[in-house]
Amino acid sequence: MFTLHKESSSTKARSGTLTTDHGDIETPIFMPVGTLGTVKGVSQDVLREQVKAQIILGNTYHLYLRPGCDIIQDAGGLHGFMKWDHPILTDSGGYQIFSLSDNRELEEEGAHFKSHIDGSSHMFTPENVVETQRILGSDIMMILDECPPYPSSYDYAKNSMELTHRWAKRGRKAFLETEGRYGHKQQQFGIVQGGTYKDLRRESALFMAELDFEGIAIGGLSVGEPADIMYEMTDYNTDDLPKEKARYLMGVGTPANLLECVARGVDMFDCVMPTRNARNGMIFTRYGKVNIRNAKWKEHHDLLDADFPSDLCSKYTMAYIHHLIRNNEIFGLVLASIHNLTFYLWLMEQVREHIKNDTFAEWYPKMAEEVDRKI
Repeated sequence: MFTLHKESSSTKARSGTLTTDHGDIETPIFMPVGTLGTVKGVSQDVLREQVKAQIILGNTYHLYLRPGCDIIQDAGGLHGFMKWDHPILTDSGGYQIFSLSDNRELEEEGAHFKSHIDGSSHMFTPENVVETQRILGSDIMMILDECPPYPSSYDYAKNSMELTHRWAKRGRKAFLETEGRYGHKQQQFGIVQGGTYKDLRRESALFMAELDFEGIAIGGLSVGEPADIMYEMTDYNTDDLPKEKARYLMGVGTPANLLECVARGVDMFDCVMPTRNARNGMIFTRYGKVNIRNAKWKEHHDLLDADFPSDLCSKYTMAYIHHLIRNNEIFGLVLASIHNLTFYLWLMEQVREHIKNDTFAEWYPKMAEEVDRKI
């Protein structure tokens, strides 16, 4: 259930609470990605206590392949398996199948694909991804969809959207006719598709709203299109999505992307960028992006940001972090990952506070510019 608390008077930004049986989620929110039941390099205790993550994301495709549904079911679901007693969202695997375009085949029944691990053949259908996510026991599950590439022709995007719609009806029916396995309620989100065509985007948004999902995601963006097109499509879609349902923009993005899309009415985000970029030496800060691998930091014996609540910023010097990252020391990769996630969740906390005080419209443009610059 989603409760809307406050709307910005000058933008489409809004704050709310998404209620699940494993806890309430204050929105707007960023979800750290734990593809295989772990956020790389970050323990569950640190995620909750330092990063202040309210919800994390797991991936049905990857967890289905390994460790497999039987093992997770024996552990009492993903919450028990990974010892995370807080909300979890699972992606259906549709995006992963899309990314395996050379190893998959779509048909009306579902998607045939070959494992990226051992080449074995599998099939996802709208019904069996519901069943798999019942076994995983996530608080929020996603429908099976097709994510069209960018660019796509109008005909391709239309046919893809219509397939997603047919799958959505079957997936919703399977969800409503089954029950969870572990004593807590699960929710199901629909996914809007339509490529970069406004009429298709509107048709898909209205279609998903009609199926009365517990929330609705905006899919098919952040797949290579320019940022201004992503913002345009997001802004257009949120006009047609019901106010009383949570809105989730999938796979987005940079700190600036998050701010711009909150202003366009989005409540939830996920992206691997904080941890993936951390492992490559990019540190996100409120003053901009730092490539800590650059030689200019080698003898920089100052703190990155003494007032920011992470050890990377307030305890260790930039020269030390540079040394760790350049030499691929695990401690450096862990510190950078924790810091970037902490920054993303801190940024969402600032967003919620500014929406509450109705100062978001004045605050976010300058903040978006600051966090996007290179230091």
